[in-house]
Amino acid sequence: MNEVQDIFRLYGETYRQKHDLPLPVLKAMLAIERCRTAELGAHADVCEDCGHTHISYNSCRDRHCPKCQFLARERWIQSRNYDLLNVGYFHVVFTIPDTLNMLVFQNQRELYTILFRAAAETMRELSANKKYLGAQIGITSILHTWGQNLCYHPHIHCTVPGGGIDPLGKWKSSSKKFFLPVRVLSRLFRGKFLYYLAKARLEFHGDLRDLSAPVKWNGFLSKLYKQEWFVYCKAPFKDAACVVNYLGRYTHRVAIANSRILSIDDGRVTFKWKDYKDNSKWKLMTISAEEFIRRFLMHILPYRFMKIRHYGFLGNRGKQKRLKICKTLTGTPILPRLKLTTAQLIQKLTGINPNLCPACGSDKLKRLPVADSS
Repeated sequence: MNEVQDIFRLYGETYRQKHDLPLPVLKAMLAIERCRTAELGAHADVCEDCGHTHISYNSCRDRHCPKCQFLARERWIQSRNYDLLNVGYFHVVFTIPDTLNMLVFQNQRELYTILFRAAAETMRELSANKKYLGAQIGITSILHTWGQNLCYHPHIHCTVPGGGIDPLGKWKSSSKKFFLPVRVLSRLFRGKFLYYLAKARLEFHGDLRDLSAPVKWNGFLSKLYKQEWFVYCKAPFKDAACVVNYLGRYTHRVAIANSRILSIDDGRVTFKWKDYKDNSKWKLMTISAEEFIRRFLMHILPYRFMKIRHYGFLGNRGKQKRLKICKTLTGTPILPRLKLTTAQLIQKLTGINPNLCPACGSDKLKRLPVADSS
């Protein structure tokens, strides 16, 4: 399989010599290059009964690495299973106009935070309004920064239980057809985002340098206020299992999966992408390796930036107490929270017990570090 790692190892050093990269981007790039290679060391699983030895290179565990997200994703899904309620769930997507993309890219930590805040406040405020629901809701929000062709497209995906707790402490269900009116969502989201944007301390570089002048900045904001912003509220999920599958696809996804990279040849990369504007047809795109690296690196998040956040009754503070109340109100069984070990999780997903010797079946496997021969 062609991999992002192959592209980085072939062309990454040349790219770094030509471009001055921020430290978090440089660290992520080098981690992906070294993942599961001798550069990160290795360990050996040795069977004390038959002597069978299997050597494995260590993973980089970087959250942007296409090869290191499988177990992290499954662990996260495992813990989210406990949070699910016996109600319908909605999928809401908040997007911003393309004219904001470069400004967001130059001020990622500040404006990603505003994007999260504006989306959550919009849904919570409208849900609390008796005209729409009149209840406190729960939200899980996930930041994505890419489109299928790897171009920069920051947006927020949200999953929302179809209902909430009203002021009397009772569960109030939302409409089965829609969560909240999309036009109202869009316009309130626009207003909140631009309100916080106007107050933010921003940097302006390159073609955006003129926006540092108050007259230009006010004109820029005025145009954004006049644009229609788009919020998508999709049909509710069929059941809780569909919510989990959705979360699994979106939470620990990186900009492109290795399976989509078809070829790396003579300084060019060909990958497949789904064109949603053309009936979701799969198409091929060929770009230079340098352009591929540039696009991929645009999606490296700021250091320790949280890309998954929870609000309302799913917020971290007092969450367990509120969840028990919601489960009681919605008739959701309160089951013990399961916490599988890595070995148990691998066995559950693959059917293979990693604690047993693949040669003789003994359970006397011992993991040992492999000395660096260099």
